[in-house]
Amino acid sequence: MQKGLLVNYRWCTGCHSCELACQAKNNLPVGQYGIKLNEVGPWEYAPKKWQYSYFPVLTDQCNLCTDRLARGELPACVQHCQANCLQVMGADEAAGILAENHRMMFMTM
Repeated sequence: MQKGLLVNYRWCTGCHSCELACQAKNNLPVGQYGIKLNEVGPWEYAPKKWQYSYFPVLTDQCNLCTDRLARGELPACVQHCQANCLQVMGADEAAGILAENHRMMFMTM
């Protein structure tokens, strides 16, 4: 079964812990990422309502920490996510969750 990363970006606080954990685990140089946090906003779209969101996105350098998964451990980004908005799961399980929740995305490597 193909595994991927389910991201609930409603709860992402933009702390960059996922980026740093991935860089450290994979010894990536500054400016290269296995997961990259993107920021949307801020802008006011209605009185006192603001768009300000964060979107962690997998890059081509992500291998979903297959070595850690093989040992029964979580990928570094998931383990260090302070908002607990990253989860590893299979595509079938993710499809059921995505059907009931918007503001989530499922990414595979």
